[in-house]
Amino acid sequence: MPDLLIELSSEEIPARMQARAAADLKRLVTEGLVEAGLTYASAGAFSTPRRLALSVEGVLAESPAVREERKGPRTDAPEQALAGFLRSTGLSKDDLEARDDKKGQVWFAVIDKPGRPAGEIIADVLEATIRDFPWPKSMRWGAGSLRWVRPLHSILCILTDEEGTTVVPLDVDGIASGDTTAGHRFMAPEPFAVSSFEDYAARLKKAFVILSAEERAEKIWHDATHLAFAQGLEVVEDKGLLAEVAGLVEWPVVLMGEIGADFLELPAEVLQTSMKEHQKFFSVRDKAGKIVKFITVANRETADDGATILAGNQKVLSARLADAKFFWENDLRTVEQVGMVGMAAPLAEVTFHNKLGSQAERIERIAALAREIAPVVGAKPDLAGEAARIAKADLASEMVYEFPELQGVMGRYYAQAAGHDDGVPEACEEHYSPLGPTDAVPTHPVSVAVALADKIDTLTGFWAIDEKPTGSKDPFALRRAALGVIRLVLENDLRISLQKPFSVSFGAKFMAAAEGVQPVDVPTDEHGVTNVEDLPDEIMDLGALLGGIGDAMNDLEGFFHDRLKVFLRDKGIRHDVIDACLAMPNADDLTLLVTRAEALQAFLDTSDGENLLQGFKRAHNILKQAEEKDGVEYSFGPDPKLAEAETEKTLFAALDAAEAKIGPAMEAEDFGAAMTAMADLRGPIDAFFEDVQVNAESEILRRNRLNLLHRISEICLSVADLTQIEG
Repeated sequence: MPDLLIELSSEEIPARMQARAAADLKRLVTEGLVEAGLTYASAGAFSTPRRLALSVEGVLAESPAVREERKGPRTDAPEQALAGFLRSTGLSKDDLEARDDKKGQVWFAVIDKPGRPAGEIIADVLEATIRDFPWPKSMRWGAGSLRWVRPLHSILCILTDEEGTTVVPLDVDGIASGDTTAGHRFMAPEPFAVSSFEDYAARLKKAFVILSAEERAEKIWHDATHLAFAQGLEVVEDKGLLAEVAGLVEWPVVLMGEIGADFLELPAEVLQTSMKEHQKFFSVRDKAGKIVKFITVANRETADDGATILAGNQKVLSARLADAKFFWENDLRTVEQVGMVGMAAPLAEVTFHNKLGSQAERIERIAALAREIAPVVGAKPDLAGEAARIAKADLASEMVYEFPELQGVMGRYYAQAAGHDDGVPEACEEHYSPLGPTDAVPTHPVSVAVALADKIDTLTGFWAIDEKPTGSKDPFALRRAALGVIRLVLENDLRISLQKPFSVSFGAKFMAAAEGVQPVDVPTDEHGVTNVEDLPDEIMDLGALLGGIGDAMNDLEGFFHDRLKVFLRDKGIRHDVIDACLAMPNADDLTLLVTRAEALQAFLDTSDGENLLQGFKRAHNILKQAEEKDGVEYSFGPDPKLAEAETEKTLFAALDAAEAKIGPAMEAEDFGAAMTAMADLRGPIDAFFEDVQVNAESEILRRNRLNLLHRISEICLSVADLTQIEG
């Protein structure tokens, strides 16, 4: 079986597109081959800044012949139906066969498709792939119609087997396929022929091109860390930057450069961000954590060992860092003159959302809410309010305007410069967290208070104006905000009822809407009674708003519960277990809810839990059926004196013992103990159903036993709503 090698060589492919493009090339070509009947053993795709490559091993030499039978219309069908069938098959009427069918004679077409050589199929598939390649952005050049991410220079397409190498002939807008490629554009630009993938990869490396992006990244990191280690320094790890730089070079040459002494006192985050964003440099720090040098990756070796490249890079870096230093010093002067509150003053002119007011108005809402939350999380209300009022001041700074990714970080620096302490500067940085499922969660009480207030204000605001997530669309990242609240509460083990901050936040929005309403007289009749239809529009509008806010608050709580299910699913807790706990009191206390759900899940994972659940459901179902049939509720306490069977008496005693343990355990929120006590009921309940007939002939015994089933159900439901559990 031959092996296939494809290379598409072009001008520089943006680094961010390379990995996806390699995967798309592999997918489109291999799917096209398989669809045409060519199977293969394995395939691998590669990318560099100037080429996409695909190696497919063990391709069939030709597609197998196929015999296909297709059923057509009846022999007495209208001519139009027959003509359509003939067009779809490419046959004539004389080629059809008439066969007996259930409803009479039917035309059948027998189509023999001979196998095709692999080269023909590959040429068709590759041309279609090139012409329809799914680049995020593409361009046309010259007089042709072909679109590619950058001008396409050459196509290498060869099949290799025991007999040698064959070029797969194809031509795409004047670019003919061949068996040649070229090495590094500066160090080895001469073209050369290749005979197989192994030959191709080896000769490329000799021509200063490392084909594998992973190998380039490994070389960059290895050389960079060794270069830094030799000087007692450490490279700041940045996997995203490493992957990007590996997509910028075909032959990585690592160089270490100096940062001007004038810039070494800039915050480490400023240096790191400026070097990364503008010049794709890695930061190098000393043992104290101070950024002191940079690593750049050149795309070629030079006679002066990179000295000229470094000199140019250092010159450009100095200009960039001079701008950063200017921003830093200007911002510090602003803080010194007007403080953090003064720095935040321009935010009054910045609209957060046209229905939710300015950033300054939002900050006031967050500050008020943070003061309410503070006692619950162990923070001082004054400190939480102070932190909330200045937490977003750095959004008005010159540094954050230039580097938006430094919001929060710069807030901490500026707050420290302004003399704030007691956790306030840290809250300026941490209140945005957590930003994702793996992001660290703040633990300092002031940071937690402001972070919760920030996210809850966002959620209640967009719920109040009915801008909720729909389907996969979530333009305001509200799912992320809800997950942030969940993680803040759970990972800090907070006992907080979400209803209270929701009420405060929604209430603030209602009061803001009511501020512009002028006092009006409420009309009454001669008896002092007001007809609702006679109320002024202003009153009716506020009433509708208040009702809408109530609905929004309930809907938002349901949204939180849905996000909690997703969060806990990853921790192995089933959705029906969460539903069983949501039906219990205080379901808006997330920590309590999760503790109960974890205990219930652990209980149901045991044989006692599984069997008790079946016993509960049997008791509950018999009870409900009897109540529906009789039209009464069997909730009167059963009398143990009427117990006849020994297992019935044992069940009475077991229920008394379980109730005595479950009640105090639930009061103490010791759900594990409550579940253990409930597990003790498994044996007595199983024995009861084996020995006792609930629907006895004696009406007195039947009622007493149904009341006993109610007691079983009541005790079990006091722990969790087991009716929600599936199975």
